[in-house]
Amino acid sequence: MPNFAGTWKMKKSDNFDELLKALGVNAMLRKVAVAAASNPHVEIRQDGEQFYIKTSTSVRTTEINFHIGEEFNEETVDGRKCKSLATWESENKIRCQQTLVDGHGPKTYWTRELNGDELTLIFGADDVVCTRIYIRE
Repeated sequence: MPNFAGTWKMKKSDNFDELLKALGVNAMLRKVAVAAASNPHVEIRQDGEQFYIKTSTSVRTTEINFHIGEEFNEETVDGRKCKSLATWESENKIRCQQTLVDGHGPKTYWTRELNGDELTLIFGADDVVCTRIYIRE
């Protein structure tokens, strides 16, 4: 089983502003969000298929606890409440499908894939994809 545990520092980010546009975030909030999210600190704890992920930026900190294969409460990148279900997509890759609790919006998901000491996080909103590469500290 892959070991996602550790602290992670972002090395590269592509298409985050485009993702926020796809989610309907206005230009002013996008500027703040992009600036704040330019240097996130991620802590992952893992016990088998139980995960705790804390993402901290200068503006917002999010924490999720989940078990692979069990539905849990989460928020989309733009802060809307959703029900999420994480499953193994491959041996080293988790895919999490998000379903909005209220309202309408694009279909959203995230994946986290481990390649040695590099973690690839993908956020998707319909056809728009944001890719972020992290390295283990």
